[in-house]
Amino acid sequence: MSAAEIVYLLCAATSVACAILLLRGYWKSRARLLLWSSLCFVGLGLNNVLLYVDMVMLPNVIDFSLERLLPALIGLSFLLYGLIWDTE
Repeated sequence: MSAAEIVYLLCAATSVACAILLLRGYWKSRARLLLWSSLCFVGLGLNNVLLYVDMVMLPNVIDFSLERLLPALIGLSFLLYGLIWDTE
């Protein structure tokens, strides 16, 4: 396993762990910013998983560049919505 593969897996694991911890915090406190942040990290985690699939599992078969970036864009859009329009 190369260093790049390890970094891809660690980034995916970190994003998913952050999403889980933020969702747990949201369920306890019901602070809506935690919800938007956790949805952002779900998108970033999915982005990192698709990056691993694209670069390691299927390196030259199919180009997943658009499919990789779409979950990150959606996740960041959730966070942007929460920061701008969802004020309490």
